[in-house]
Amino acid sequence: MLTNIKAVLFDLDGTLVDSMWLWKSIDIEYLGRYNIELPEKLEDKIEGMSFTETANYFKETFNIPESIEEIKKTWNDMAWDYYVNKVGLKNGIMEFLEYLIKNNITIGIGSSNSIDLVNVVLKKYNMIDYFTTIRTSCEVDRGKPFPDIYLKVAEDLKVKPEECLVFEDIPKGIIAGKDAGMKVCAIYDDYSKSLDDEKRRLADYYIKDYNELLSIFGKVQEA
Repeated sequence: MLTNIKAVLFDLDGTLVDSMWLWKSIDIEYLGRYNIELPEKLEDKIEGMSFTETANYFKETFNIPESIEEIKKTWNDMAWDYYVNKVGLKNGIMEFLEYLIKNNITIGIGSSNSIDLVNVVLKKYNMIDYFTTIRTSCEVDRGKPFPDIYLKVAEDLKVKPEECLVFEDIPKGIIAGKDAGMKVCAIYDDYSKSLDDEKRRLADYYIKDYNELLSIFGKVQEA
């Protein structure tokens, strides 16, 4: 998996941390303030969108009176406690980051979340210094499934796309990595477990958690 790989790129939600579950709760509460019921398949429609694209979608679809910036601030405020107190790390991720650093592989993040929430969870777990660059889809023209965010991270890291391995938890993120010309490893997440077959089909690799990789790489080093 890491042969000829110079950089590993991570999504955040559902990939580094277990947090995808919280957004449905926030969507229900937020729309409830306007007496709007959560539509079926809403999560499917906004999957992969940047924070700004999602705010635009809500404003236009549900006729939200707040400005785009006000919507994003409201979501940040609503999600803050979740990320500080209720979001946990994916199993084995800290040890895997240490493994990458020790093997001179640079690490970056390409997230659809807001930079404020990305930073709060990384600081909570003292992870921020592991990453050479941290980018969000709000900084590029198009969110996932377009490859823009991962190409931007690769540019920051000064590596070619074919020298990158991406870890993702949702199909549109996997497509973004593949369309960027990168290898992609899908990771299991409870939120997207119904999409596991699609994730396996789209990705080059699939893992349940990072302990699985550590077990493999540890055996390789011992050999």
